[in-house]
Amino acid sequence: MNTLVYLIPIALVLGGLGLVAFLWAVKSGQYEDLDGASWRVLDEGDGRPHA
Repeated sequence: MNTLVYLIPIALVLGGLGLVAFLWAVKSGQYEDLDGASWRVLDEGDGRPHA
């Protein structure tokens, strides 16, 4: 029971940090282009135009 005094605040702080990180990612536009990443995987990236 004594360990809950330490574990509950630690869990709340970590949960709050996760929430802050998620809100920062949404605010900075990390989730704007979800399809672009999947298309960039297929791109050869050699700089030549596709013919």
